[in-house]
Amino acid sequence: MKKIFKERIDALRRCLSQQSLSAIVIPSNDPHFGEYVPDYYKTIEWLTGFTGESATLVVTLDDAALWLDSRFFVSGAAELEGTGVRMMKLKVEGTPSITGWLSETLSGGDSVALDKDLFTYDEYLSYTQALPTLCITLIDDVIGTVRSDRPARVFNAVTVLDESVTGESVRSKHARIVEKIGSKSPFAYIITSLDESAWLLNIRGTDIEYNPLAQCYTVLTADSVDLFANLEGISQKGRGLLEGQGVVLHRYDEFELFLTNLPASYDRIFSSGRISSRNYLAAMTCGKIHPDTSLCSTVAMMKAVKNPVEIEGFRKAYLEDAKAQTKLYRWIYDNIENHITEYDVVRKLIEFRSECPDYLGESFQPIVAYGANAAQPHYAPTQKCHSQIRPEGFLLIDSGGQYTYGTTDTTRTLPVGPLTQEQIDDYTAVLKGMIDLSMAKFCKGTRGAQLDILARGPVMARGKMYWHGTGHGIGSHLCVHEGPQSIRMEENPVALLPGMVISNEPAIYVEGGYGIRHENTILVKPDMTNRYGEFYAFETVTLLPFDMSAVNFDMLDQFEIRWLEEYNSRFANLR
Repeated sequence: MKKIFKERIDALRRCLSQQSLSAIVIPSNDPHFGEYVPDYYKTIEWLTGFTGESATLVVTLDDAALWLDSRFFVSGAAELEGTGVRMMKLKVEGTPSITGWLSETLSGGDSVALDKDLFTYDEYLSYTQALPTLCITLIDDVIGTVRSDRPARVFNAVTVLDESVTGESVRSKHARIVEKIGSKSPFAYIITSLDESAWLLNIRGTDIEYNPLAQCYTVLTADSVDLFANLEGISQKGRGLLEGQGVVLHRYDEFELFLTNLPASYDRIFSSGRISSRNYLAAMTCGKIHPDTSLCSTVAMMKAVKNPVEIEGFRKAYLEDAKAQTKLYRWIYDNIENHITEYDVVRKLIEFRSECPDYLGESFQPIVAYGANAAQPHYAPTQKCHSQIRPEGFLLIDSGGQYTYGTTDTTRTLPVGPLTQEQIDDYTAVLKGMIDLSMAKFCKGTRGAQLDILARGPVMARGKMYWHGTGHGIGSHLCVHEGPQSIRMEENPVALLPGMVISNEPAIYVEGGYGIRHENTILVKPDMTNRYGEFYAFETVTLLPFDMSAVNFDMLDQFEIRWLEEYNSRFANLR
C-alpha cells in the first residue's frame, strides 16, 4: 500500500522537473486558511498517507520531508513508514526549519514553488528573505495535473439564520465594525476567514467537515456589505433576509475580479492576516493593502465576545450534550465485559447525540482512546483502525457536538477497571488543575498566559507536563477551535473579556501507558468592582459529571472538594 505514495510523489517530481522547479512546499491549507479543509485540498494525505489536520510537506526532486507538531509524532511515524517521506518534529531540538532544510538540500539558483492560493503574501516574502540564494516562485495549482481522481470542489447550501438565533442583526454587526475601524478615509475591509463571514452575515453551511461553514468571501465598506458565495445554494427566503440587511450578493468566483476593480482611493484592509497571495496581489493592483492594525482582527474579537442569546445557546447545548454522554457512559459500563471497541463507542456517542432534534453533527472527529492510545492527544479511532476496550485502566473520550444554538467540546477520562496508585494520583492532579483554573478570579486586563499555571501547576508538581495549550476559544454554532483568546504558556496579548467562552483542559500523557485529560468549557463573566478595579471570574458551562471513583481526595483541599461536589450535583438538579 505504501508504494502508491512513492508513485504519487514521483509523479509530482516529474511535473516539477517539467516546469524547471526544484522543490515545492505544500501546507495543510485552503484559500481560507481554516483548521479543516475540503477534500479537494487534502493533498498531503493523498501524497503521503498522513491524516493529521496540520502539517507542511516539502518535496524536492530526490527527497521529501513532512513537518508536524507533537500531537502527531506517534501517528505520523506509523503513517509515514515506508513512504520515503521523512518526519520532522516541530519544536524538537535538532529538527531543522523548512527554510533551513531547503537551504541545505538545494543549490543556489534552484526554484522553490509555493501555490499562490495556499500561502499568504507575507509567507511568500518570508521565504524569499530566508532563502536569498534560491528563487521562490508563486505558482498556480499543480496537483490537478498529477491527480486524476481529485475530488471536486463542493459548494453546498447556505443557511441564513434569523436574528432570534444569533442575537444580533447583520446591520448592527456591520455598524459596530465600521465604528471600530474608525477610518476617515474610504476603505474596503476584506474578510477571507469563513467563520468571520459566517458570524457577520449570520450564515452557516456544510462545506467544511465538522465546521458549519460555507465557502465565501466578504468585503465591507462604510456603506455596503458584499458577499461572494454559492448563490444557487441560498434559498429565496435566505436571499430576502440578506438583502433586507443591505447585503449585495455575488458569485464566489467573482471575488478576485472585484478586488482588482476596487477604487484606487480605497484603503484595503484584510481582516484576519490570512489572505492568499493571489487575492493579496489582486487587491493591491490599484491601491495599498495592509492587515487590520488592531490587536487582533476586529471581527474575530467581536465574534469571541458572545451576546446573551449565544450564551444561553451554549448552556442549552451543554445540557443536551450531558444527556447524551451520560447515556453513553452508562452504556460503556454496562458493556465493558462484552469486548466493545473504541469505534463502537464513537458510533454509540453519535447515536445518543442524534436523539436531540437540534443536533447537526460532531464538532470534530471524536477522540475515543483506550490505554496507551490516549497518550496521543489527537488519536482518533476509525472503522478500520481501533482497539478493544478492556475492563482495566482508563478510557479517554474527547468529543463535541454542533447544535443549532451552540457548539460543545468536552473530555472525560473514565476509569473502566482497576487502576494503579500512580494513575489515580495523575487523574486527581489533572482534575485539581482544572478545578483551580475554574475557581480563578482575576482583574480586568488579565491574559490567558497569566492563568495557565493554575491548571498546569498540579501536573508539574508531579514532575509531569503536557505541551498543548490549556484553553482555546469555542464558537457559537461555529468552529470548535476559535481565537483570538487562549490559555497557554506562550504569551498571547489578548486579554480575557466577559462573554468569551474558552476550554479548560489540562492533561497528563504517559507514552506507552495511558493518557488523562479533563475538559470543561468556561465562560468569562464579571465578578466584582471595587477601588482596585474590575474583576472577572469563570462560569463553568459544561454539565457532565466527573467519575469520583478515581479521585484521591487527600490531594484536594476543602475548596476543591466543595467545588467538585457542587459541580457534580448541577446536572442532576437540571435534568
